[in-house]
Amino acid sequence: MTHSETRTENILVSVQSSYVPERSEPEHAQWFFTYTVRIANEGDVGVQLISRHWIITDGNGQVQEVRGAGVVGEQPSLKPGDHFEYTSICPLETEFGTMQGNYQMISTDGVTFDVDIAPFSLSVPNIVN
Repeated sequence: MTHSETRTENILVSVQSSYVPERSEPEHAQWFFTYTVRIANEGDVGVQLISRHWIITDGNGQVQEVRGAGVVGEQPSLKPGDHFEYTSICPLETEFGTMQGNYQMISTDGVTFDVDIAPFSLSVPNIVN
């Protein structure tokens, strides 16, 4: 399942991941994956993405948490009907793993809330795990 989709508080988050063989070095236990996220405001109130929290689990069960302000150096604002899309990269020391997490948002009326990012896999195509 290299794709996930979830809706929280009228915010739809879709993610698609893929393996990047040209950046990977399996002989050094380094596999690289990209993931493209699309965040769509399907509500009737504007929102701004404030921060992110990712939980990354590799094929050995090692868990890494990543927290920070915004995404790809931005804290995008989304009016009703708007969407924001970005692509980022995730290195792993195994040829498969998973990611999931949440974004902290604030609405134009001052309400903060978390938006879930459903789990999705990072995996080399045709791998048996």
